[in-house]
Amino acid sequence: MNTNARDRVAHLDFWSSPVDPVPLEGGITNTNFIVEDQGERFVVRVGDDIPIHGVMRFNEIAAASAAHAAGISPEIVFHAEGLLVMRFIEGLTLTEADVRQQKNLERIIHLIKACHTKIPKYLKGPMLVFWPFHVCRSYILTAREGNSRMMNSLGYFADINEELEKAIGEVKIVFGHNDLLAANFIDDGQRLWLVDWDYAGFNTGLFDLAGLASNNELTLVSKEIGTKDIMIESVDGGIHSISLTPEKSQESSLNDKEVLELCKIAKSVENLFEVGLNLL
Repeated sequence: MNTNARDRVAHLDFWSSPVDPVPLEGGITNTNFIVEDQGERFVVRVGDDIPIHGVMRFNEIAAASAAHAAGISPEIVFHAEGLLVMRFIEGLTLTEADVRQQKNLERIIHLIKACHTKIPKYLKGPMLVFWPFHVCRSYILTAREGNSRMMNSLGYFADINEELEKAIGEVKIVFGHNDLLAANFIDDGQRLWLVDWDYAGFNTGLFDLAGLASNNELTLVSKEIGTKDIMIESVDGGIHSISLTPEKSQESSLNDKEVLELCKIAKSVENLFEVGLNLL
């Protein structure tokens, strides 16, 4: 446990009485605590900027606040440099197996669509762009400067990154969560909540779909589908249909195969992004 972080949380002026922060498991870019104050529970996230990974806390706070205003995420009740306090959601944190259930996938896609289309209406001030090809290029450059153990492979990865960026072509820009791990969905018994906005930013919506598939062992497969539906296959062989608006302008109508190929490219980008993390 990070005792310095715990002490900082315990002594926040925000609390109305003495508190005893309890460490919360998880949190890859943060140290998290549950705090009870006067019978009400809160989650406190403590973390510095991580520029090498594009994690900037001003952006996280702005995204989380807008997500609450859009009805997607819990309320942020207090924030300071490198720290935010949000209301605790009593519920079940989803697992990868939960995500693969058809009933949950339908609710998840509805939540992702709301993220893409509603959050921008509530954003204030400067916000980041999360362009995966830039992220990969940045990782490659950093790895080269640091004399990475994979130095001989960096040119290969750079070529793949460039080919994928050309293949995906023009896209519609939305506001993406960009980190759709199962643990970032909470089911309170009535609805789903989406949390953890570290990597949030403007992006193609295909990246969220690709991340959802990659993080939860789902595979895009070809079926007889309409241009607004994508079929994904779970690791256990189940086939699920989810809705996706094609990433092209209204003047250009994609057929089923083209939509599927775009999603497969986006999933390849997600996989390359994971490789980039390991280059450093």
